[in-house]
Formats: sequence, structure tokens, C-alpha cells
Amino acid sequence: MAKKEDIKAVKSVLHTGFRVSDDIDWEPDQLELDVWEISDELNNLLISKHHDYGPKNISQAPGGPLNGLRVRMWDKMARINNLLDSNRHDTPAHESLEDSFRDLANYAIISILVLKGKWPTE
Repeated sequence: MAKKEDIKAVKSVLHTGFRVSDDIDWEPDQLELDVWEISDELNNLLISKHHDYGPKNISQAPGGPLNGLRVRMWDKMARINNLLDSNRHDTPAHESLEDSFRDLANYAIISILVLKGKWPTE
């Protein structure tokens, strides 16, 4: 069940390219609320890790930022494939399958920031 504060938060952000105001009779469904919740978690994780790593692990990656991201994404996909193919996705020794997908999603966001020239270099 959607909470009022969740609905208000969702209404206050851009929705399909248009700002949704409180006076519009629109109620997000559970999927929309879940997407916003996971997106918020991903954003917080990315920002937290960025504070730990700084920008240079991406901006000064061997072969350039996009190559560094490609390697990281390749490694994550290889790990995901190995866990799924070996039927060990429920019992990995280290990070969970969900954690790997979260990292992959954040690498995609960082890649877009790099492409748009918005990833800091220092």
C-alpha cells in the first residue's frame, strides 16, 4: 500500500517528462513506488561509494573512463553469469546477486555521466 509521503515524493519529481503537481489526481501504482525506492537506494549507494573512491578511479582508468567502466561491467556480468550458470546465485561466498546488479546499474549511471561530460576528473 502506498504511503502518502511516498506518493507526494513521487509527484514532486519528473514523471514521463512532465512535472506532476499535487493537484493532479494521479496515484502511482506499487511498481512506480518500488522503482523510485530502488532508484533512490542506487543513488545513495553511488554517492556513498563515490565519497570513498573519489573520481579518479573512473577518470584516470587505464584506456580511459569508458574503457575502465566497460571492464568493470564485464567483470560484473561474468560474475552474474557464473553464479547463475553454476546455480549458486542464492549462496555466493561474497556479495549477493542483488549487490552485483546494483553495481552494474550504478556503472551504467556513471557511464552516462561520463558520456555527458559530467563525471568529475579531480
